[in-house]
Amino acid sequence: MDDKTIDWRTKLTPEAFKVCCEKGTERAFTGAFWDHSEVGTYYCVCCDTPLFRSDTKFDAGCGWPSFFEPLRDEVIREAKDTSHGMVRVEVMCDNCGAHLGHVFPDGPPPTGLRYCINSVSLTFHN
Repeated sequence: MDDKTIDWRTKLTPEAFKVCCEKGTERAFTGAFWDHSEVGTYYCVCCDTPLFRSDTKFDAGCGWPSFFEPLRDEVIREAKDTSHGMVRVEVMCDNCGAHLGHVFPDGPPPTGLRYCINSVSLTFHN
């Protein structure tokens, strides 16, 4: 995480800390937002930056919230991830550096992208 002055262990749940600060992953089909369908905006759990609109969310069948585009390109930072013997593209909140999940090139039109995001890295507001 970028902001070293915040004690993230006191601000986040243990699972959110593991995901956002230690680049962990929540178990599929267990997060609060994998099948969430309310209209609104998803925000970074760490810094409250708006990240995704509900009208870009889709059911990818993977067990994690999936979006075909971020609210704005500038809110997401990408980095090559070679952990676990795979080559993937990690996505992070550009404001605070929190690990959000990964982006894959198998999403629907118009972008063809699937931002596969951990629920614990998000909050939601209508």
